[in-house]
Amino acid sequence: MSSVRMTQITALILRAIASGHHYGFDVMEACGLPSGTVYPALRRLEKAGLLRSGWEDEAEAHAAGRPKRRTYRLTGTGREALPEAEAKLDEIRQLLGQFGPPPLKAR
Repeated sequence: MSSVRMTQITALILRAIASGHHYGFDVMEACGLPSGTVYPALRRLEKAGLLRSGWEDEAEAHAAGRPKRRTYRLTGTGREALPEAEAKLDEIRQLLGQFGPPPLKAR
């Protein structure tokens, strides 16, 4: 992969965009992450060449009664990074699974 380290956040964002979440707010909802985490990561991923962004058509936004939104798409390099992203997420799932469910609190 490029100069971006494959972290949990990077992996979640790449997977969200690959599964059709193309706007920043949609990515935030899909990943369960705040804007202060998602937007800097989106900029890093774009700078590293894994994503490409652009603005949606102004007429479309106007017809919907809202400002234009920036869209994000995977590049070829971003698609090539998806298996690494999925492996990272599997690693995290396995690690969390080792801890089991949280203990019940005593009443």
